[in-house]
Amino acid sequence: MRKFLIPLAVLLLLAGCGKPPLNADSRGRNIVAFGDSITAGYGVAEGEAYPAFLAKLTRRPVINLGVSGDTMRMGADRKSEISQHNPFIVLIEFGGNDAMKSRPLAETEKALAEIIDYVQRSGAIAVVIDTGGIFRMNAQSKMMKRMAKEKRALFVPAIMKGILNKSDLKVDTIHPNAKGHKIIADRIYEVIRPYTK
Repeated sequence: MRKFLIPLAVLLLLAGCGKPPLNADSRGRNIVAFGDSITAGYGVAEGEAYPAFLAKLTRRPVINLGVSGDTMRMGADRKSEISQHNPFIVLIEFGGNDAMKSRPLAETEKALAEIIDYVQRSGAIAVVIDTGGIFRMNAQSKMMKRMAKEKRALFVPAIMKGILNKSDLKVDTIHPNAKGHKIIADRIYEVIRPYTK
């Protein structure tokens, strides 16, 4: 009977494009959370943003490189920060500010491609994180999913789904509170878990 049991990682690969992410054998040490105010933990105490919860789940160091207000383009412009932290996995979490500031989709796409390429050249696994959760971001969410597939990066869909419309999961009209961040960490962990063992 045991011979029919397929490891979770294999099932996940078969369910996707059939290929592991680029750099699945990464020799880096740290998970780098590279993003905007959600990653930075705007409005919550130190240790209550998703990178801190993720560190507990993965039992690996998670370096927080979140900067409030950053668009995808602004993230691409500071991407060299990533390689300073011996990256094993890099979480790319931008897009909310692009939507709110009505940045052209082509600009966001070009900047995302630059970040993914930089991460993969560094030898780390790239993880594209879609903020999602609102209608005006649908086109952006589809673009991010497509690019993740094309570039063999991991993809985490709509981390803010079910959080944006619940006041008890936010500190203001946009940003998650500690409970919201815990949900986000769980969603990211489900995707990266096979590669953190």
